[in-house]
Amino acid sequence: MMMEPATELSPGAQNVRFCFVKTVKNLTASQDCLRTIKPSEDYHKLPTFMQEKTNQCRDHKKKYELYCSFHACPCCVQCVTDKHKKCQDLKPLSEIVKQVKSSASVQLFEKDLKDVKENLDAAIKYLKTRISTIDMQKTEAVEKIRYLRKSINDNLNKLEQKILNDLESKHSKLKLNIATLVQQMEQRASQINQLQSQFTRMTEYATELQMYIGLRQIEKTTSQTAEYIEDLDSKDHFSEKNLEVNISSALQSIVRGVKSFGDIYINTTFSTFEIKPGRKDQAQNLISKVPGIDEIKPSLLTRLTTPEDMKILDIYACLMLPDGKFLILNYVYGQLLLFSNDGIFIRIVVTFTKGPFDACFVRSNTVAVTLGPANQTALVDIEKNIIIQTIKLSHDCYGVSSDCETLVICSGGRQSTRVNLNDMSNTILAGMEKVGCISLFQGNIYGTIYSENKICCYNSSGEPLWTFQHQDIDRPVGITLDMNGFVYIASEENNSVVVVSSDGKTCKTILSEADGIKRPYGIDINKETGTMIVSSLIIEDKFYGTAFVYRI
Repeated sequence: MMMEPATELSPGAQNVRFCFVKTVKNLTASQDCLRTIKPSEDYHKLPTFMQEKTNQCRDHKKKYELYCSFHACPCCVQCVTDKHKKCQDLKPLSEIVKQVKSSASVQLFEKDLKDVKENLDAAIKYLKTRISTIDMQKTEAVEKIRYLRKSINDNLNKLEQKILNDLESKHSKLKLNIATLVQQMEQRASQINQLQSQFTRMTEYATELQMYIGLRQIEKTTSQTAEYIEDLDSKDHFSEKNLEVNISSALQSIVRGVKSFGDIYINTTFSTFEIKPGRKDQAQNLISKVPGIDEIKPSLLTRLTTPEDMKILDIYACLMLPDGKFLILNYVYGQLLLFSNDGIFIRIVVTFTKGPFDACFVRSNTVAVTLGPANQTALVDIEKNIIIQTIKLSHDCYGVSSDCETLVICSGGRQSTRVNLNDMSNTILAGMEKVGCISLFQGNIYGTIYSENKICCYNSSGEPLWTFQHQDIDRPVGITLDMNGFVYIASEENNSVVVVSSDGKTCKTILSEADGIKRPYGIDINKETGTMIVSSLIIEDKFYGTAFVYRI
């Protein structure tokens, strides 16, 4: 069979055919694109902390391209120039977030959420049953008391009322403690419920970066909640405290000289409640490894250069400002001195008429300076070189630290006070009377007790969490923490800087007299840049004070 030769199309027909083919391809591509587009309402169902994270740097309006492992954050090219010049561990962001949704971490964190939620639900159910039990125990105790009361005369009314009041007091206190604990745990359970309900949407609709950041947030939340439950368990919050009544045997014989109707006491036994153990090995591919204490090795960057006419420089505090500049507090002349990023003296900020003892950065351009026996703390604007406010307390003001919202001020022998910077109200922190220098970190208060060679950690209310002593710590003064929670102490008497682990169990001397450290007093760390400043005396042609700056 013979084929007819193909008819050659005219130029006009060829153009029509070309346009038709192109249109078909465009329609096909559009359909494929539409299949991958997620509805905007689904995207808005993601947790707020994910929605707020985009692929573009807010500061420079450029796309994130790199990831800094040291600061655990994405950065654009401009960020590297501005904030990460000295950061060595920079990696392409695409490698960090690659296949994060399909990684094993997703299943691990989903399981963490499930386990923590189950523990919270079980603990809440258990504690609610305990409330019912002690309610029944109270009822039984009241019945015993009232039954016996009917058999004695009215002269025992006073004793009866006394024991009923005692019962009511102990029951109310016990019930309130458990109910408060239940309320706290229900709040945490609600947070876990929300994350758990949103988890599937996160895996479906979040960007890779959002998912990465989200998993870190989930890990932090579940880890904190798991630690919270374990901490409750370790501190016997789940121990069974039972209300019992012990009726006086003498009362049964109705002896007129009886002084008590009985005793109400809380009988504590071992808890029958067991929590499911959490996963100890968190996803290492998502979290930068926290260095061990043995890996902390400071390297000297610079030394402050002081003017020749400053004959005496006795440094009680030295600060690292967010912009990289330094502040030192010269006790002898009551001066707050500003130095450049390179350690060159710039100017005297303020001269105090009353002797200053300690200083801390607060926020914006404001620092707080304590004025010792004057019972005052001054807030100083370091840009305008003026004191903008004076806080007066009922005790001496020596050590001071801030979390931007509050100030904690210690007297070094009487008491400590937390000051709300928004309304200037203050709260006494009982239990911190001996603390001299302090530092705040992640809600806890860290302090030194100079006379007892102790390093102490307290919660936000001033209740002790741990205390540490070691032969390498002699007359501790200045104290600060790095981004990983390691505690750095200026050990004045033995001319050294010592690091204590975040759990307060081990320590290591990282700087000594062999490194040029002599009578250190002030110390501070910039957690963003990983740099540390330490005051020291220098004995050369003359005897004077300075400060060294290190990379840690």
